[in-house]
Amino acid sequence: MNIAITDGLILMPPAYSAGLNLWSRENGTPGSGSYAAQPNAAFVPADQDFGGCMELQKLQTTQKLRSYAQTPIRPGLYLRVTARVKAIAGSLPTVRIAGWAGSISGANVSAVPQTGPEVALTAYGEVVTVSAIIATSSRQGVDMPWGGAPVYGHFGLDLTGPNGGVVRIDDLVIEDVTEAFLRSLIDWVDVRDYGAIGDGTTDDSAAFAAADAAAEGRGVLVPAGTYFLNTNVTFSNKVRFEGTVVMPSGFRLACTRDYNIDTYVAAFGDEEEGLRRGIQVLFYFTDHIAFDLLGRRVTIRSPLDVQAVAGLDTLVQRRVVMNGQIDAANTANWEDETTTSVATYTPSSNALRLTNVANVANILIGSRITGTGVGREVYVTSKDIGAGTVEISRPCWGSAGTRSYTFTRYKYLLDFSGFAQLGRFELQNIEFQCNGRASALMLPPAGDTFRIADCSFNKPKDRGITSIGYGCQGIFVDRCQFLSNEQPLNAQDRTSIALNVNANDAKIRNNRVVRFAHFAIMGGSGNMFIGNHFFQGDDQTAGVRRAGIVFTSTNVKTLITGNYIDNCWIEWGNEHDEAPEFQSEFSFGGLTVTGNIFTCNDVSPNFRWFVVKPYGSGHFINGFTMNDNVFRTVNTNIDRVEGVDTTHAALDFSRFRNLVVEANAFNGVNAITQSPVMIQHDQNTAADTWVLDAAAFLPFGARARNVQAVVTEGPIETAGNVKDYTMPYVETEQGLGGTLAHLRWSRALKGRVHATIRCDNPN
Repeated sequence: MNIAITDGLILMPPAYSAGLNLWSRENGTPGSGSYAAQPNAAFVPADQDFGGCMELQKLQTTQKLRSYAQTPIRPGLYLRVTARVKAIAGSLPTVRIAGWAGSISGANVSAVPQTGPEVALTAYGEVVTVSAIIATSSRQGVDMPWGGAPVYGHFGLDLTGPNGGVVRIDDLVIEDVTEAFLRSLIDWVDVRDYGAIGDGTTDDSAAFAAADAAAEGRGVLVPAGTYFLNTNVTFSNKVRFEGTVVMPSGFRLACTRDYNIDTYVAAFGDEEEGLRRGIQVLFYFTDHIAFDLLGRRVTIRSPLDVQAVAGLDTLVQRRVVMNGQIDAANTANWEDETTTSVATYTPSSNALRLTNVANVANILIGSRITGTGVGREVYVTSKDIGAGTVEISRPCWGSAGTRSYTFTRYKYLLDFSGFAQLGRFELQNIEFQCNGRASALMLPPAGDTFRIADCSFNKPKDRGITSIGYGCQGIFVDRCQFLSNEQPLNAQDRTSIALNVNANDAKIRNNRVVRFAHFAIMGGSGNMFIGNHFFQGDDQTAGVRRAGIVFTSTNVKTLITGNYIDNCWIEWGNEHDEAPEFQSEFSFGGLTVTGNIFTCNDVSPNFRWFVVKPYGSGHFINGFTMNDNVFRTVNTNIDRVEGVDTTHAALDFSRFRNLVVEANAFNGVNAITQSPVMIQHDQNTAADTWVLDAAAFLPFGARARNVQAVVTEGPIETAGNVKDYTMPYVETEQGLGGTLAHLRWSRALKGRVHATIRCDNPN
């Protein structure tokens, strides 16, 4: 390596023949005295040993000679300054190479050595060569180590010793000798030394392997050129790419000591191909589990089919892609593909299959299915062209028979749908920059504990995270941010969804989700929603709102704790049930909503924060707790916090069990929902039947099914103010809709009681 050639540096000072005014008798700095017209200096045009040279008489203790030219100093640059000198007459002096070290501000860096080894002249007419090596580093062979402060030098020589002698000095030579230090300092093995051609057609894989084998801890250098590799290549040593490689997609380049995006971008000369090739190797490594994007933005022009890149369809080992941004380029490759087809759905035979599917060959795996009776987030998991069948991710609640369906395939930055099974895969600190063109992430159809942590989903066109099967089993989504591409739209006009889950045991924690149509469509059970903030409002007065979390099955076994639920609601239905009427299965139950903040602003009075939506008749609630939450409205009042959507069916209030709504705070809510609820009843006119009315308090408009306690306050008296000590009995579920309880006395009495009423049977 010669920096003077590769970087175009000018190192050589001017020849003496150009004029002695270019040479300083001091330090060479601007304004210092020159040798022009000095009595002790002259240019000799024709010396027998030197040709043109300078003749100089020593008159000072240290007779200096410096070039006014600034010779650059750089880290990694090794300079050799050489002078040829001979004595002509008088006393014999001593000669040494010398320089003046200049900082970036132009000051002298006095702390560094600025003279080289001395050489004594011992005879007249004898040509003596004196030299010194200057570098920023202090290594063996460097005479003047200057460190990082000097950025240039004025070089020349000094005459020391006795005065009066006359010498002649040949033109000073400054040269780059970095190459002499290259092997000991950098220690690279060049693939060209082992037969690599780099013409783009000759197979250089054997040469690469030989260079790596010979390196033995040193680095391997791939110099400029295009190197064709026609087999798998592994570097066990560090490698640096100045040239690029090309290789068939089925072969892998494993850089085991430089496994990061920068290495692969340098190797393949393209950041998108570098990302693909780096991820490819991740699935085969045994000594690396993480592919690091090093904080780099990688722009891709089309969806990255991870299974096609990997070349395998099953892996259940921890693997991680981390630390970077994946950006969707402005191309047509992100456009949705839509197919319409007629198919038959027979849920009694197979609730996860469509049969007699027309045009099945054109339906893409991973397509979302829409049509009459199809719930939200139902996807194609596989197809059989010969049999004319399509397998689907979730059952349909009302599609029995033959009808038309629409199949829409969204395009994702990272698409894992080609795997048969993928478990323990992780994405950490990745920004999915969808730009309103692409969706972000499609999960594999099977696998478990996929983990997505500290990621940002920016402007997905259709979906943030999509599950088309059961690859979401045990999924973790932690500390992520989802920013909708539809934020300016009214809530009712949005179509994008942050994520959906089909399987069980999802952990959705500490995420921030901004203005999607829905935050999460949840098809499984055993979920935890903890510490999330999701808000879906708009700028409309009395605006329409939509569900934030949607549960699509009845017995969800789920915790919703410590969330900030903002201008949206929790919807609990059973739209993924092929027989949505209650039969012998578990009905709605297993849900705990505790310690959340609920807020809304500028909504209509009929807004609700919690809605149960049965898709078939006969359902009820068995196991529901909503406690210690805060409900607050802004710029509005609403009627109550909970309700039942009876679009398809109502709830059977006569079967409510284990339902507790208590210890909540209500602000801007007309009806305070509680069960059990303690009411005060004042009977001012003596009567043998007292009507206890808790209808305004009981959740979902349910029935007064139990009276847990009746406590009198003060005396119970007859109309004539005679105290009565008899015990009443209770009749529950009285009145229209069963929302009243009757307190029956043995005779007409008056007074005050406190009654605790429940809408359920507690066990």
